[in-house]
Amino acid sequence: MALQKEFSLPPYPRGYHIITHEVLRQLPEGLPNRGILNLFIKHTSAALAINENADPDVLTDFESIFNHIVPENLPFLRHTIEGPDDMPAHIKAAMIGSSISVPITERRLNLGTWQGIYLCEFRNNGGSRKLVATVYG
Repeated sequence: MALQKEFSLPPYPRGYHIITHEVLRQLPEGLPNRGILNLFIKHTSAALAINENADPDVLTDFESIFNHIVPENLPFLRHTIEGPDDMPAHIKAAMIGSSISVPITERRLNLGTWQGIYLCEFRNNGGSRKLVATVYG
Protein backbone atom coordinates (compact mmCIF):
# COMPACT_ATOMS: atom_id res chain seq x y z
CA MET A 1 0.00 0.00 0.00
CA ALA A 2 1.23 3.50 -0.80
CA LEU A 3 -0.45 6.78 0.07
CA GLN A 4 0.76 10.04 -1.41
CA LYS A 5 -0.03 13.68 -0.74
CA GLU A 6 1.46 16.84 -2.19
CA PHE A 7 1.24 19.96 -0.05
CA SER A 8 2.73 23.43 0.20
CA LEU A 9 4.52 25.02 3.10
CA PRO A 10 4.01 28.72 3.71
CA PRO A 11 6.98 30.95 2.88
CA TYR A 12 9.74 30.73 5.47
CA PRO A 13 12.60 33.22 5.82
CA ARG A 14 16.07 32.15 4.88
CA GLY A 15 17.43 29.72 7.45
CA TYR A 16 16.72 26.35 9.03
CA HIS A 17 13.21 25.64 10.29
CA ILE A 18 11.74 22.67 12.16
CA ILE A 19 8.64 21.60 10.24
CA THR A 20 7.89 18.26 11.91
CA HIS A 21 4.45 19.35 13.17
CA GLU A 22 3.48 20.81 9.79
CA VAL A 23 4.45 17.56 8.06
CA LEU A 24 2.47 15.51 10.59
CA ARG A 25 -0.54 17.76 10.08
CA GLN A 26 -0.42 17.10 6.34
CA LEU A 27 -0.05 13.30 6.53
CA PRO A 28 -3.17 11.25 5.90
CA GLU A 29 -4.92 9.83 8.94
CA GLY A 30 -4.53 6.14 9.51
CA LEU A 31 -0.80 5.71 9.05
CA PRO A 32 0.18 2.05 8.77
CA ASN A 33 1.30 0.20 11.88
CA ARG A 34 4.73 -0.20 10.28
CA GLY A 35 6.11 1.47 7.20
CA ILE A 36 8.15 4.37 5.96
CA LEU A 37 7.55 8.00 5.10
CA ASN A 38 9.48 9.45 2.19
CA LEU A 39 9.38 13.25 2.08
CA PHE A 40 10.57 15.03 -1.07
CA ILE A 41 10.93 18.76 -1.76
CA LYS A 42 10.21 19.88 -5.33
CA HIS A 43 12.79 22.68 -5.40
CA THR A 44 16.48 23.10 -6.16
CA SER A 45 17.23 25.93 -3.75
CA ALA A 46 15.91 24.41 -0.52
CA ALA A 47 16.47 21.05 1.17
CA LEU A 48 15.17 18.66 3.81
CA ALA A 49 17.12 17.20 6.72
CA ILE A 50 16.67 15.49 10.07
CA ASN A 51 18.58 16.93 12.99
CA GLU A 52 18.44 18.46 16.49
CA ASN A 53 14.98 19.72 17.48
CA ALA A 54 15.56 21.06 20.99
CA ASP A 55 18.19 23.82 21.00
CA PRO A 56 17.42 26.71 18.60
CA ASP A 57 21.13 27.58 18.51
CA VAL A 58 21.62 24.52 16.29
CA LEU A 59 19.46 26.16 13.60
CA THR A 60 21.54 29.35 13.75
CA ASP A 61 24.80 27.39 13.69
CA PHE A 62 23.71 25.46 10.59
CA GLU A 63 23.05 28.75 8.80
CA SER A 64 26.42 30.17 9.86
CA ILE A 65 28.41 27.11 8.86
CA PHE A 66 26.80 26.68 5.45
CA ASN A 67 27.20 30.40 4.69
CA HIS A 68 30.88 30.02 5.57
CA ILE A 69 31.30 26.94 3.37
CA VAL A 70 29.31 28.36 0.43
CA PRO A 71 29.38 32.17 0.61
CA GLU A 72 27.57 34.51 -1.75
CA ASN A 73 29.25 36.68 -4.39
CA LEU A 74 32.01 34.26 -5.30
CA PRO A 75 33.66 35.90 -8.33
CA PHE A 76 33.78 32.71 -10.44
CA LEU A 77 30.05 31.85 -10.26
CA ARG A 78 28.29 32.21 -13.60
CA HIS A 79 24.65 31.49 -12.66
CA THR A 80 23.94 34.89 -11.08
CA ILE A 81 20.90 36.24 -12.99
CA GLU A 82 18.52 35.36 -10.11
CA GLY A 83 20.61 37.11 -7.47
CA PRO A 84 23.67 36.42 -5.34
CA ASP A 85 21.84 33.94 -3.08
CA ASP A 86 20.63 31.68 -5.92
CA MET A 87 23.67 29.65 -7.00
CA PRO A 88 24.88 29.19 -3.41
CA ALA A 89 21.33 27.97 -2.63
CA HIS A 90 21.58 25.33 -5.38
CA ILE A 91 24.96 24.14 -4.04
CA LYS A 92 23.72 23.95 -0.44
CA ALA A 93 20.58 22.07 -1.54
CA ALA A 94 22.72 19.55 -3.43
CA MET A 95 24.92 19.07 -0.35
CA ILE A 96 22.00 18.38 2.01
CA GLY A 97 19.52 16.69 -0.33
CA SER A 98 15.95 16.80 -1.54
CA SER A 99 14.43 13.90 0.39
CA ILE A 100 14.39 12.13 3.72
CA SER A 101 12.95 8.82 4.90
CA VAL A 102 11.51 8.22 8.36
CA PRO A 103 10.36 4.84 9.72
CA ILE A 104 6.77 4.52 10.88
CA THR A 105 6.27 2.39 13.98
CA GLU A 106 2.93 1.90 15.73
CA ARG A 107 1.34 4.50 13.41
CA ARG A 108 3.83 7.24 14.42
CA LEU A 109 7.00 8.67 12.94
CA ASN A 110 9.85 6.86 14.67
CA LEU A 111 12.17 9.84 15.15
CA GLY A 112 14.74 9.96 17.92
CA THR A 113 14.07 11.96 21.07
CA TRP A 114 16.00 15.00 19.84
CA GLN A 115 15.24 14.71 16.11
CA GLY A 116 13.06 16.94 13.99
CA ILE A 117 12.43 17.47 10.29
CA TYR A 118 14.08 20.59 8.90
CA LEU A 119 13.21 22.79 5.98
CA CYS A 120 16.53 24.27 4.92
CA GLU A 121 15.60 27.49 3.13
CA PHE A 122 18.58 28.92 1.27
CA ARG A 123 16.95 31.81 -0.60
CA ASN A 124 16.29 35.25 0.82
CA ASN A 125 12.78 35.12 -0.66
CA GLY A 126 12.20 31.47 -1.49
CA GLY A 127 8.42 31.63 -1.32
CA SER A 128 6.09 28.72 -0.71
CA ARG A 129 7.71 25.29 -1.02
CA LYS A 130 6.00 22.17 -2.39
CA LEU A 131 6.57 18.80 -0.75
CA VAL A 132 5.45 15.29 -1.64
CA ALA A 133 4.83 12.87 1.22
CA THR A 134 4.66 9.19 0.28
CA VAL A 135 3.75 6.66 2.95
CA TYR A 136 4.59 3.01 2.32
CA GLY A 137 3.26 0.33 4.59
